[in-house]
Amino acid sequence: MDNREAIGSWLSGPRATAENMGADFGHPGERLGLPQDGPGSIASFGRRLGALFIDWAVAALIGYGLLANGELRTANNWALAVFLLMSLLTVGTVGCTPGKRILGLRVVSVDGLTRLALWRVAVRTVLLGLAVPALVWDRDGRGLHDRLSGAVQVRT
Repeated sequence: MDNREAIGSWLSGPRATAENMGADFGHPGERLGLPQDGPGSIASFGRRLGALFIDWAVAALIGYGLLANGELRTANNWALAVFLLMSLLTVGTVGCTPGKRILGLRVVSVDGLTRLALWRVAVRTVLLGLAVPALVWDRDGRGLHDRLSGAVQVRT
């Protein structure tokens, strides 16, 4: 067997190669007891990314229009602050940000599918602000910020 085949290509990755060799990882969220499709299933990467863009656009508009006095240099700093505050308040109270609500997503606890405790939302928000934890995923598609806060993003 060719070593490249065993490792996987940079396009398909090692998981695809393992699946081609007969490994069964199950559907995303199966280890968490979540359904494969429909309400309560793991949110897709595309929907999560779309929600992020919507939330960032709202934060950027608020930051630029209300807080930066029209100065583009400071608008992005304000946008980050607004984004983090918006995430903390909305996920902590209703379980989703405006972008997640529009795209039919919510953030819940992995144990019982209830809303996250406020301290868990705070941990998640701080890690989300660092950006790097959000770029590291597990095989269920959960970012490190979700794993460390005991959260999962599901479809509604």
